[in-house]
Amino acid sequence: MLAGTAFLRSGRVRIVLFRHGIAINRDDPACPREEDRALTGEGTRRTTLAARGLARMGIAPGRVLSSPWLRASQTAQIALDALDLEHAQLEYTEALLPWAEPREVCALLQGDQAQEVLLAGHAPHLDALLAYLLIVESTRLNRLKKAGAAALQIDRLEAGRGQLQWMMSPKALRQLASA
Repeated sequence: MLAGTAFLRSGRVRIVLFRHGIAINRDDPACPREEDRALTGEGTRRTTLAARGLARMGIAPGRVLSSPWLRASQTAQIALDALDLEHAQLEYTEALLPWAEPREVCALLQGDQAQEVLLAGHAPHLDALLAYLLIVESTRLNRLKKAGAAALQIDRLEAGRGQLQWMMSPKALRQLASA
């Protein structure tokens, strides 16, 4: 195996990136520490509808990973519920924190058996991960909006091996949910 190359046991895998929903504003005097910022009521509502949109698209991950920060873990739990994955194990990893290197996620998924994986996290990390796997400059990508999602197919977890399948705004996902 080449250095830096992570092969997948199951061949091709779909990776779904799901950015957390609207959280408590940092400027709010009642705002807690960064890692404890929760989704707002509106953020929860919109994220729930976006996750239902993912369900309408047939997203059915065999593995769900989340940043340990509250707003991302709430988003992952909302996705588990909307995708009818109540019995699935939600895994927390620092590889999905905002400053993490994309290679950390690749190392984490090395040898994974799942055909589809959902990653719940933050900007700018999810944008950087997408750019890394597609080998494009992150400045050339549309950024994932809060409660937005993107999916790519990949056969090897290394730079440039991904193929973008779709990138959906939260509004488009919410519209799918109500269609």
